[in-house]
Amino acid sequence: MVCALGAAVCFGTASVLQAAAARSAEPGTGSGVDTALLWRAARQWRYVAGLALDAVGFVLQIIALRNLPVYAVGAALAASLAVTAVVAARVLRVRLRGAEWAAVAVVCAGLAMLGLASGEEGPGKGSLGLQLALLGAAAAVLLAGAACGGLPDRPRSLALGLAAGTGFGVVEVAVRLIDTVSPAELRNPALYALLLGGGAAFLLLTSALQRGSVTAATAGLVLGETVGPAVVGVACLGDRTREGLTWLAALGFAVAVGGALSLARFGEPPPAGDSPPAGAPAAPR
Repeated sequence: MVCALGAAVCFGTASVLQAAAARSAEPGTGSGVDTALLWRAARQWRYVAGLALDAVGFVLQIIALRNLPVYAVGAALAASLAVTAVVAARVLRVRLRGAEWAAVAVVCAGLAMLGLASGEEGPGKGSLGLQLALLGAAAAVLLAGAACGGLPDRPRSLALGLAAGTGFGVVEVAVRLIDTVSPAELRNPALYALLLGGGAAFLLLTSALQRGSVTAATAGLVLGETVGPAVVGVACLGDRTREGLTWLAALGFAVAVGGALSLARFGEPPPAGDSPPAGAPAAPR
């Protein structure tokens, strides 16, 4: 759980840097999958620093996923929005209202409940059918993003955020389906699902950060990377709770994700070149 929370800190801090870089990059064609946008954003030090934090967070996420149920790690990663809010308050001088500080406390309370109720990771390693389904889901994420280019800004942002969250969710499950780092794993479809899902998620999220309602994108992101993987973990991988504490785990999951969703306004960075006024929000992972 310490590693999962460390990953949330890395992802939440990277959010503030990456969203500002994405918004200041030159606009592209408006396509849901704008590969050139990644290149334009990557020429800025803020985006590169955010990627470095993401890399550290990903390592911590892998450690957590190898020791905790997927639902616990997913809820902890959703808490990166609480981290983003706190970092924005300090770095960007964003003023958090009392209700938002309360939401941060709610997220922490939900994670504490999950920490108390979570058991060890389930014994299931997943079937070949699940591995292929993950690969198909990763490809569907990329295709869905490509189809979002013609949508109006708000539904486009929500669709891109949900697709990006699904891509990150594919990564969470795929980590559990990869046993070792060895040449034998090159035959494992989950490895390619991880690479395709993670790459597609970064592409779509960067596009969502650039224009439209990133607040809507953030809500979709949180839902996509928590609910689906949690269901797969319980149904297919044998994730369970401590004896008699299933209710506490379910309550903690709902409280943590709900608190994160209430902080979704921190997905909206200030316009490029503007100084963030009091109350202006920051950015999502």
